[in-house]
Amino acid sequence: MKTEQKIWVALATIGCVGALVAMIAAVSMSKGIVIAAMGIVCASIIGNFVILFKHAGRLKKIVHALSVGSQVKMTATYPPGSLLKEIGTATERFMDETNAKVKALQNENSDIGLQLQLLHRRKNSVEAILNSIRDAVIVTDDRDRIILANAAAETLFEFEFDPLEPLTLEESISSSELVAAISKCRTSRTAHVRHELTFEKGQQPVSYDTVLSCVEDDKGHVLQVVAVLHDITREKEIAQMKNDFVSHVSHELKTPLASINAYAEMLVDGEAEDAETIGQFCGVIQSQAQRLSRLIEDILNISRIESGLVKVSKQTHSLALVIRDSVEMITSYAQEKNITVHSPAPILYDQVTIDRDMISEVVINLLSNAVKYTPANGEITVRTDLNEIEGQVTVTITDTGVGIPAEDVDHVFDKFYRVKANNKCAKGTGLGLNLVKQIVETVHGGSVFVTSATGEGSTFGFVLPLSKETVAQTV
Repeated sequence: MKTEQKIWVALATIGCVGALVAMIAAVSMSKGIVIAAMGIVCASIIGNFVILFKHAGRLKKIVHALSVGSQVKMTATYPPGSLLKEIGTATERFMDETNAKVKALQNENSDIGLQLQLLHRRKNSVEAILNSIRDAVIVTDDRDRIILANAAAETLFEFEFDPLEPLTLEESISSSELVAAISKCRTSRTAHVRHELTFEKGQQPVSYDTVLSCVEDDKGHVLQVVAVLHDITREKEIAQMKNDFVSHVSHELKTPLASINAYAEMLVDGEAEDAETIGQFCGVIQSQAQRLSRLIEDILNISRIESGLVKVSKQTHSLALVIRDSVEMITSYAQEKNITVHSPAPILYDQVTIDRDMISEVVINLLSNAVKYTPANGEITVRTDLNEIEGQVTVTITDTGVGIPAEDVDHVFDKFYRVKANNKCAKGTGLGLNLVKQIVETVHGGSVFVTSATGEGSTFGFVLPLSKETVAQTV
């Protein structure tokens, strides 16, 4: 016999004994009818205990089902009019109510699970969006701890964000200015505030347009501070370049216009009394007007190339022939200073796809600069090298001129840049070499270079890709 059955038998025995005791007491105190009634009660109690013992396994299953929250259906039958039937009826009613509650809880748990999945997806989506933003984003709580940071912020300030172990601003951000700005925004409860902050990044100053915003609850308490840092370094550089461009253009335009205006006034005032003086004044006015025209033309050409509006007509040409024609145009100018120009012999396969007029302008510009900055009796050598493996051709123009100081070599192709040490040798606008760079690199996909040493001359050159037909022939 199992332990549970023994327990039930013990309970039944105790019940019977109690009933017998009650009956004995009743016999001594009451009449015979009472004795009979007590006998019936004892028999009923014994019978119910027997039935309870019989259905002990069923009750055990019910209790187990209730303990694990399962639904149970009552299918057992009980003797009519028995105490156990009433218990069973109440238990069935209780189980029906419990089953309904369990089903409701299961539905509610299912809804909660779906909501948790939706919140998880939204969280992942927000994190993906924040990490895709190029601007640095930092969110701090009411104790100045970083509770959210995207990848751009981690890269900028060189820290690793861990949502489980939030760091303070002082521990993560090296910029005391930004830390102070965030703390001040939180304490002052400013809705939106803007700062321009500069940080050192790779030994270079980087500027950021920083927007700070407070997030408050319904009671007006500041919960978080959101900082968004937008890199405006390039924008500031462009703005500075525009300012420099306007300044240089104004200066370059002002110089020839001032000369033209001065000599025109002298002519109007009659200060030129003879034909020779008049011719001299008119010559100055003409040369300055030509200089002004070249300056305006160079500015327009550079602007068209940079904006992509220049008209380009590319065809296949022999680069050696283009150089030969350019050398012929500059020879007379070089002979005035007794400068010898050595030009290369034609190359068999040096075909390039170019805009002939533009490349001619490049060669003439480099040759004219070589003549300008080379003293009398000097030499200029033009050389063409063909690289069949790389599929490109290199043109170099070497002079025996005054050379360029080392600190100026990297800037000679910049707009309006002129080497101060060589200003006395020749006049110019500082746009010629920049135009050369724009034509070679932007229009033709090549590259320019320069090497020089003070007092030893300079070598300017450019590289162009060979045409596809030339590459095919040389392979």
